[in-house]
Amino acid sequence: MLEFWRSKQLQEMTASEWELLCDGCGKCCLVKLEDEDTGEIYHTDVACKLLNLDSCRCSHYASRQSLVDDCLKLEREAIDTLDWLPDTCAYRLIAAGKSLPDWHHLITGDRQTVHRVGASVKHFALSELEVDSGRMEEHIIRWVD
Repeated sequence: MLEFWRSKQLQEMTASEWELLCDGCGKCCLVKLEDEDTGEIYHTDVACKLLNLDSCRCSHYASRQSLVDDCLKLEREAIDTLDWLPDTCAYRLIAAGKSLPDWHHLITGDRQTVHRVGASVKHFALSELEVDSGRMEEHIIRWVD
């Protein structure tokens, strides 16, 4: 798999190449709140109950959508419409014709780099199992990509 991300569009990638693009930051697995009046999306520091906070990977990836009602599967065709994905998201970057960040595991060969450079949720996220759902607004954060 020689640097497939440099030569292929998202739609041309195999399923395994698509999965390899994920940098393992866990940001897409953070609970998001939507303002009912404005439609604005707010990120929180609260992670889905299935996110392993050490690895920032889903603990039940294959069955996640049946276990979590609002789990959204990232689709190739929809990447451009998912404004809540972080600017560093490999799917967004490739869709926009940009390069992967220097810390991405496909560049470094090391899946831990995302954590070492602070690009993951590993060091600040809380599991939704530990948070009172009625106090979710207290966990709103602001991205600084």
